[in-house]
Amino acid sequence: MVAQMDTPEPSGDRLSRRTAVGMLGTAGVGAVAVPLLSAGTASAAAPAGAPAFHPTPDAGGASPVQGLHLTFGRDPSSQMVVSWLTDAPVKRPRVLYGTLEGGLGSGASAQTRVYADGKSGRKVYVHHAPISGLRPDTDYYYLVSHDGATPDSGTFRTAPRGRRPLTFTSFGDQSAPQVTWASDGTAAFDANSTPATKDIVTGIEQVAPLFHLLNGDLCYANLDVDRVRTWNNFFTNNTRSARFRPWMPAAGNHEIESGNGPLGLGAYQTYFDLPSTETDDELAGLWYAFTAGSVRVIVLQNDDIALQDGGDVYVNGYSGGRQLAFLERELKAARRDTGIDWVVVAMHQVMISSSDANGADLGLRAAYGPLFDRYQVDLVVCGHEHNYERSLAVRGVVSGSETLTPNPASARTDDIDTGLGTVHMVLGGGGVSGTTNQAFFKDGTAKVITAVAATRPAGGKRAATYVKEEAVWTGVRDIEHPYGFAAFTVDPGRFPGDTTRMHVTYYNVNKPNGELSVFERFTLHRKRSDGRG
Repeated sequence: MVAQMDTPEPSGDRLSRRTAVGMLGTAGVGAVAVPLLSAGTASAAAPAGAPAFHPTPDAGGASPVQGLHLTFGRDPSSQMVVSWLTDAPVKRPRVLYGTLEGGLGSGASAQTRVYADGKSGRKVYVHHAPISGLRPDTDYYYLVSHDGATPDSGTFRTAPRGRRPLTFTSFGDQSAPQVTWASDGTAAFDANSTPATKDIVTGIEQVAPLFHLLNGDLCYANLDVDRVRTWNNFFTNNTRSARFRPWMPAAGNHEIESGNGPLGLGAYQTYFDLPSTETDDELAGLWYAFTAGSVRVIVLQNDDIALQDGGDVYVNGYSGGRQLAFLERELKAARRDTGIDWVVVAMHQVMISSSDANGADLGLRAAYGPLFDRYQVDLVVCGHEHNYERSLAVRGVVSGSETLTPNPASARTDDIDTGLGTVHMVLGGGGVSGTTNQAFFKDGTAKVITAVAATRPAGGKRAATYVKEEAVWTGVRDIEHPYGFAAFTVDPGRFPGDTTRMHVTYYNVNKPNGELSVFERFTLHRKRSDGRG
């Protein structure tokens, strides 16, 4: 179960610009140099101008700040959530923040969420400090701590408001770099981990996007003996980027963990504070949406819709239609909004795949396909298949197809009009082992899950029924390289009704040293929505 602990408001701690810059260092941001954040306040005898942070150690041995990460609030141009983990309860978790010009003059207290892992019984404490009232398109820096702990720090930039250029990145299926303890107590290499799990984070920082979309199967903790350790290692790895820019996740099938909440998603819901509008606590944070510039991003949780049995618990249909209703409301509102040009959907399982791996899912095609067509979704980014593939622009289905085969609306692969159809991108090369780039069908076909068995065998999953189809929708596949990510740069155009473009680069993360190389570049385009008469 997930519990929430209230924490008191922060004191009026304030740092000057000079003090803050000295603490952050000339390289930007790193571990803060001052030792500890005092539990008390300055004494009456303290000289004028004494710093708010006091390097007095805490005799109680406070748990340190770990896994610092950011997520957007409901309005990314003015809201951010700063989050971190501890191994034990702490007092007064809080964040101080500001600009280089104004100093760390503002503060916010954090709320603490707690869950007890259903396998080990270990409790995890995650502190989420929401910040609001920020200026759009502005750089901020911040310090987080709690009583007795060394502060940690980061920077972020708020999203622009209105049509401005911006860049975001995306991949799925990452895992966590780790050596762990096996069930017999011996040291063991995590079978899901590869060096690319770390290298890809470095790659994201080379691009330095405004935000990152993480398309499910984050760390594969459900497969590990020590699930809490895996989550901790995931955040330890990703904080190298996620403390500087929001990493916005979609929950995949491997986030479903036995014993962690009614849906198995209690750990995921504890670790991330996301801009959900869902009023049911059981469903909070599983689907959500946000706007950055002229881009509306809608994030979905596909195990509700997909036929495939992929998690520790089979939860198909768990929302009772609430997620689909949310999706249609969001799509309808986005296409009525003359400030929104691009509609991007991020999710895990796939509607297109020509790999002999999981395959496409008929449940997703049947539920999402008509909505994506009706409201002209531009781009779908997903994971699940551990390879890179993208579709042609698709609209509608091939007449008479048993598998609801997406119908190609254009043969272009270099400069694509998304007004004609939706482009699907499978970005499952985030670092996990078991890559499937060598499993692509070579005869122009694909496979689709059309049904699953009514029951699970002991220790297994519901068997899937597959039907083959002609992959008339396939555009580009990367057969040679297993790992990589995509970067998307939006050119908003110059005047109402102008053409806006999204320039896409897919980067390979190469063995053995993790250097980046460009696999391909292409462009999506459409007319701006503010030109409608």
